[in-house]
Amino acid sequence: MKKYTSSAKSSDNKGKWCVVDADGAILGRLATTIASRLRGKHNPFFTPHVDTGDSVIVINAEKIVLTGKKLGQKYYYRHSGYIGGLKMITAKHLLEKRPEDLIRFAVKGMLPKNKLGRKIFGKLKVYSGSTHPHDAQQPEVIELQH
Repeated sequence: MKKYTSSAKSSDNKGKWCVVDADGAILGRLATTIASRLRGKHNPFFTPHVDTGDSVIVINAEKIVLTGKKLGQKYYYRHSGYIGGLKMITAKHLLEKRPEDLIRFAVKGMLPKNKLGRKIFGKLKVYSGSTHPHDAQQPEVIELQH
């Protein structure tokens, strides 16, 4: 009798919802926890080519912490597509203007760069306040190890 490793199907995923509080959390450590939860690496039936992860809600994004001199020295770039259209913003200014984007950029860089990665990234919801509109999904609270 042959023994083989079973491969999960997308119908096997129950699709739980989780809440993560970013108050006082370090950006990179928070992003790795979120990315592995979105990807489904915490599940025993993890399969690399199937979405087996959970939906993640992040609250208090404005209270995230960056270590060292990253607030003033880390830049985020975007380009308009025109000549000379490169725009950059420091992490400090991004934290003041759009704190949700700091977490989104960090998590997006840790996900696969393909169709599956884009689908998984859609399950991330980030909010700067302490409230979120997803109470109907009955999310469970995830504690971070600081």
